[in-house]
Amino acid sequence: MTTWTVIDEQRARTVDLGPGLEFDPSVLGWERKPEGLCRDDVCVPVAAGATLRIEDVGRLLRRPVVVDRIEHVAAFAASASDRADALRSGIAPDFELPDVDGVLHRLSDHRGHKVVLYAYASW
Repeated sequence: MTTWTVIDEQRARTVDLGPGLEFDPSVLGWERKPEGLCRDDVCVPVAAGATLRIEDVGRLLRRPVVVDRIEHVAAFAASASDRADALRSGIAPDFELPDVDGVLHRLSDHRGHKVVLYAYASW
């Protein structure tokens, strides 16, 4: 077993995964029931007793997952429908970034005003 960091919905959890990256979906709040993986009123069919790897869980939940086997980190992205809903709302998610002087600014502080976000990478 190796200790991994699993990131989901902006929360990081530490879990132990075997060499095949077998993954317990309860870490993400999903419960195994006879009808499959369930959370709230949503159930995803899964064969009873099936061993699930972390990539399998991402595929079943229709959520992209990035796995870094060197750093032992896995990150689940929002589902395509969640991303589409956010884009339809026209409201960007809130975030905080420093300006060139190191002063932190939150996007929400500028609601109602046009904002230009300029990003640069030297590589």
